[in-house]
Amino acid sequence: MAVYGGAERSLLVIIFDVHPCQKIITNHQHRFHQVLEAVIAFSNGHLLMKPDNRLAIIGCHSGASDYIFSDKDYAVVPTGINDGQYELFAHVEKCIRKNIKQFLSKMSNNLPAGESLLAGACGMGLCYIQRMKRELPIGDKMNSRILVLTGSNDSASQYMNYMNVFFTAQKENVVMDVCTLEHDQGLLQQGCDITGGAYLKTPQQQGLLQYLMWVFLPEPPLRKKLVLPPPVKVDYRAACFCHRQLIDIGYVCSICLSIFCKFSPICTTCHALFKTPGPPPSKPKKKKPKM
Repeated sequence: MAVYGGAERSLLVIIFDVHPCQKIITNHQHRFHQVLEAVIAFSNGHLLMKPDNRLAIIGCHSGASDYIFSDKDYAVVPTGINDGQYELFAHVEKCIRKNIKQFLSKMSNNLPAGESLLAGACGMGLCYIQRMKRELPIGDKMNSRILVLTGSNDSASQYMNYMNVFFTAQKENVVMDVCTLEHDQGLLQQGCDITGGAYLKTPQQQGLLQYLMWVFLPEPPLRKKLVLPPPVKVDYRAACFCHRQLIDIGYVCSICLSIFCKFSPICTTCHALFKTPGPPPSKPKKKKPKM
């Protein structure tokens, strides 16, 4: 009797940064609509690759993170008025536009002045992936990956949250990709390198859709056969726990491995006590040989 394996599907979770401090929103609002159009087209392209592919989109800013599209939005209601567009694609486009509009309308003018909650949104994506894996039929397989699309600055204050997300994704075989629109993201570069994902800073925002289709649409096993941009040099500097700044040399707690840029007699993380370092030992002067 022949035994057939279960279906193999791919789950893509897109982390969409809509922080209002980004230049694509403050200086060029029409470009934000271009980015949204690229995200919709890229999402439909992922669903087009395989009939069993799944999609989720999580929006985030400095105040909250929420689902823009998830498994709850998969119920397609045929309307018959799609201008010749495939019903699923028309449904996905309609849901994304509707939910992103509601998510942006909830943003009050008194948003907390802080960085975009990208690390928390990535954590939500990992939780969503785990739930989808548990709901898989017996014998089915699912390859999962996360794509972060952002135009914000690097956020060293979320260093520990990022590290927890990166190593959890590595343990669960979840690939993390990053597409940044403006600024280089040193910490997200580390996440791509740890999980085996791709990192790209788009040279031109007008060609965002082409970059998404070229670099991030193929699944990680297929990327080895494609000519993609060369990997960037990863900045593996750590952020200190006192000022949340990336440092080259610092002090490490021997108990909890917390990192500090300056010496402190008490670890602020685990409250361990340390002895004050004394002056470095002086080297004895060499005696000149007698003539």
